Amino acid sequence: MTEPEEKAVGEADESRLGTAGPAESSDAADAGPENPAETATGEGEPAVGGKKGRSAKKKGSGLLETLLYVLGGVVVALVVHAFLLQSFYIPSESMQNTLLVNDYVVVNKLAYKLGPVERGDIVVFKGWDGEDTIKRVIGVGGDHVKCCDEQGRITVNGTPLNEEGKYLYPGVKPSEREFDVKVPKGRLWLMGDHRDNSADSRFYTDDGHEGTVSEDDVIGRAFLRYWPLNRISFLSRPDTFSGVR
Repeated sequence: MTEPEEKAVGEADESRLGTAGPAESSDAADAGPENPAETATGEGEPAVGGKKGRSAKKKGSGLLETLLYVLGGVVVALVVHAFLLQSFYIPSESMQNTLLVNDYVVVNKLAYKLGPVERGDIVVFKGWDGEDTIKRVIGVGGDHVKCCDEQGRITVNGTPLNEEGKYLYPGVKPSEREFDVKVPKGRLWLMGDHRDNSADSRFYTDDGHEGTVSEDDVIGRAFLRYWPLNRISFLSRPDTFSGVR
């Protein structure tokens, strides 16, 4: 089994259905005119017909139906890809161990047309370098995100996040870089799960937006890891952020 080919999400370090007409009776198929010449198309020419003619017509009709089904399938696939779902593969280690190199995920492109971006979501977006990038939402518009408290935990609106054992890569600190940012409305603070291997919002605090990304640049929410087969699972929102107000 070969891997599906889809689009990479990256950063400098880091989506698929004949009918036959009524059959002629055997009497109609076998009967012939008393005078063959009278079957002319108007000028005494013999009419085209018989079993061979009907067979050719059926083949032509079947081919046309097949082409229509294929075309319909292509149109449906294009609509789904453009407006509903898209597949991406993971080329880097920035989201370990949630997502590993060469994992494939499906992104719901309608998710934020129907509701807001929420803390803890894994999203694909146009990154700081213009490339499709995947990260976890830590702060949304209006949040105050800070690193770190006395226990080395990131806080959101003063509430410490207990990320260890949830999604944070084992053995790494929540952040080696300090930051203290008030996320502007309509923007997001994003971080990878493998903090020592992720070029995320912390690295772009001098970009004029304090490292935040516009919600308009979000392509959608990653909700399913579907490849490899032994790692199929839904990407649910952790309860880490449930206490944040």
